[in-house]
Amino acid sequence: MYRAMRTPSELSDLLRAHGRKVTPQRQRIFQALQHDEGHPSAETIYETVRVDMETISLKTVYQTLHDLAALGEITALELGTGTVRFDPNVECPHHHLVCRVCGEIRDVFVEVGSLELPPGEARGYDVGSAEVVFRGVCPACRRAEPSTTRAAPAPLPSGNR
Repeated sequence: MYRAMRTPSELSDLLRAHGRKVTPQRQRIFQALQHDEGHPSAETIYETVRVDMETISLKTVYQTLHDLAALGEITALELGTGTVRFDPNVECPHHHLVCRVCGEIRDVFVEVGSLELPPGEARGYDVGSAEVVFRGVCPACRRAEPSTTRAAPAPLPSGNR
């Protein structure tokens, strides 16, 4: 169900066709995004690219990601994790599953029926889409929780037994 992003070469051609400059920094950002289903933040991409391109700026990463979003190649997500994340899956309609603990985001492909606002609730908005965000605790965070946090409540003080 996941459509891989266009290749770095295809993204370079697309940006050029839209009058945007294609620099070695942008090409490295395209490479970092390719096959990344983890909905990375700009900061994550920055840290990945900086390993072999120390002179890249966070501003360049943000600008490139926002250019790709404007061209419909990725989607900027604000899902309450404290930072904007970028979703390369723009081909298949889907919703998101978000870990309440670590903020991991995964695509989920489920039918949730028709989401429509009742008459009068749109309040003048021209509503074009709706999203569902499922929240829970991912397997890694569940494993990391000490078993005592899921056990019975703490015993009462000895004077109250």
